[in-house]
Amino acid sequence: MTPNITASAGVEVRLTGEMLPDFGDVLTTDALAFVADLHRAFNPRRKALLAARAERQARIDAGERPDFPPETKPVREGNWQVAPIPAPLQKRHVEITGPTDRKMVINALNSGADMFMADFEDANSPTFANMVQGHLNLRDAIERTITFDSPDGRRYRLNDRVATLLVRPRGWHLVEKHVWVDGEPISASLFDFGLYFFHNARRLLSKGYGPYFYLPKLESHLEARLWNDVFNAAQDALGLPRGTIKATVLIETILAAFEMEEILYELREHIAGLNAGRWDYIFSVIKKFRKHDVLLPDRAQVTMTVPFMRAYTELLVRTCHKRGAHAIGGMAAFIPSRKDPEVNAVALAKVREDKLRESNDGFDGTWVAHPDLVPVAKAVFDEKLGDQPHQKGRLREDVQVTGAQLIDFHVPGGTITEAGMRNNISVAIQYIEAWLRGNGAVAIFNLMEDAATAEIARAQLWQWTFSPRGILNDGRKVTLELYRQLADEEMEKIRAAWGDANYARSRIAEARAVVDTLIASPEFTEFLTLKAYEQLA
Repeated sequence: MTPNITASAGVEVRLTGEMLPDFGDVLTTDALAFVADLHRAFNPRRKALLAARAERQARIDAGERPDFPPETKPVREGNWQVAPIPAPLQKRHVEITGPTDRKMVINALNSGADMFMADFEDANSPTFANMVQGHLNLRDAIERTITFDSPDGRRYRLNDRVATLLVRPRGWHLVEKHVWVDGEPISASLFDFGLYFFHNARRLLSKGYGPYFYLPKLESHLEARLWNDVFNAAQDALGLPRGTIKATVLIETILAAFEMEEILYELREHIAGLNAGRWDYIFSVIKKFRKHDVLLPDRAQVTMTVPFMRAYTELLVRTCHKRGAHAIGGMAAFIPSRKDPEVNAVALAKVREDKLRESNDGFDGTWVAHPDLVPVAKAVFDEKLGDQPHQKGRLREDVQVTGAQLIDFHVPGGTITEAGMRNNISVAIQYIEAWLRGNGAVAIFNLMEDAATAEIARAQLWQWTFSPRGILNDGRKVTLELYRQLADEEMEKIRAAWGDANYARSRIAEARAVVDTLIASPEFTEFLTLKAYEQLA
């Protein structure tokens, strides 16, 4: 523990997390004063926007159907472009993502990808140690002093050529419970953004780069406006020109899909592009339309080629290119197997097919979760674009997407199966167990699972249970009793796979309890991470 710190203008900052060696290098008085000032200035608006989310959800529950906002039609019809995008962000053919642990940072920067998104959000378990150590790791990576000594004797260090670094702070809905300002926990978004920007903005600029960010979970252009105002305040405070910061926004909520142009407009001085955050987008559909007669089939059947996902991604490309921004494609989550070449061959063929679709649709780059997928994705985009850094010249004026198409969630031939139900149960429980131990990116069944995919798993289980249409393809109704029976059986499979000793040392019982609570609750819980965060040490 550290004593309370009085920041500027009498703002009191209280730290409740354990201070490990070197943490004082990040949590300096000046840095904490900087983030505290941001929190004091902008947290009231953050709270108001979260309240607006709840009000919008109540209207959707009552039958409102989202559409393109009439009040922002002048923005959509206006003749404007985003500000010029700096050279380090021009070529983004392949982007790799992952948490900020030391080994991952080195491997991702060395992967051959054009970009590395270091993730403080969905791929990260937000223990206090993870959050602060992550900032130390990124600082060392920028300074090129980062190394990692593996227990097997290998030493990891950076190659001469590395990926360009982007950072994803946590979303507006989250707080950092180990840092309190004026008697309340600080906004996690402002804490993550503020610390990284304060310590590294000038450092990055001196090396020819800049403070580049990914912004998650936005639901409206007003939430983008808040980020823009935060950026301006932060740049002003450090005496940096406005527009120094560049951000890419993840379009990973159904409501944001109706406001893509408006989001670009609000951030036009700072925006670099939009990303098709496919997994959170699917979760958002389930969450926002939980009271409607909308039921998605097994997650594996909700591919990027189903009509509503195709409408959303094609609209994203058209929107970005119309305004001069990059369009970045979705995640390839496959984790190559060292034991099964046949599994690899089938999966890599699917990854290549997915990336071919994206490159042909006009995307300027794409995401992967594992270094071994970088060459596959890179080959596709290099073949399509050649020496071009992007294909923003393809305006996709042939794309005409209506609001009705974005919310037509019919999946041709889609079914709910026992196998899909079992997969959701096992993924949700195993992921939360790892998350409670501090690991936010987990390989399960040859896929890299993070909070977004775990959210889909538990949301589907909840929806199938409470909807009258939650019926398996064999005719059985999904019920709490069926869920508990299958969960018991999946727990035994996990025990057999892990061994009794590992199972006993794990936090699997706590994870099961979290999932049980989420599924049994008559009211849908907005984010599982909010529930699980209560138990995170």
